[in-house]
Amino acid sequence: MMEPHVTLDPDSLTPATEKLRGPLEQQLSSALQAAAERVAHDYSGEPVDEVAHELLDETKAGLHQDIADGFAPDQRELHRVAEAIVQEN
Repeated sequence: MMEPHVTLDPDSLTPATEKLRGPLEQQLSSALQAAAERVAHDYSGEPVDEVAHELLDETKAGLHQDIADGFAPDQRELHRVAEAIVQEN
């Protein structure tokens, strides 16, 4: 199983967010990794697009509401994680 990692674009961060970048990336990555494990465990032949949607929902569910509201991952990267789940199962 791949271990996805979230990297925030420093050009899109506010000064306050930039100060919290490391811990925030760690929290987002942890939530995405946990979501990937759950989605892979429950995978039963869904198409990649549905898996990507489940990944996003599960990741947001594992975050504080304020962080989840602002979490907008690169859809191509999320799709890549979903493809890996589909291919492994």
